[in-house]
Amino acid sequence: MPIVWDFEGRAIRLTDERRDHILEHPETSALQGSIGATLRGPEAVVQSLSDPEVRLYYRHYAGTFVGDKFLCVVVKVTEADAFVVTAYLTDRMKKGRRIWPVEP
Repeated sequence: MPIVWDFEGRAIRLTDERRDHILEHPETSALQGSIGATLRGPEAVVQSLSDPEVRLYYRHYAGTFVGDKFLCVVVKVTEADAFVVTAYLTDRMKKGRRIWPVEP
């Protein structure tokens, strides 16, 4: 099971089951390397409105299978663990508290 380090140096688990689930969708099948890149160098990180332990890491990618989109990598961060829940392509970022970059 790979460990990916995010932009803050946090170790995030990406289980084989979660990776396979993400990559089984045609629109995300070519984005395996982009998951780690998004965690290491996101354009924005937003705390979920529905679950304060969930962070949404966003990075824009041009020319994906479905055009120019943001890749959103959903990560559950607890006191003892951090792991990828899912990842998907989207046109826009969800609302929530911006964790990074910090808004003034």
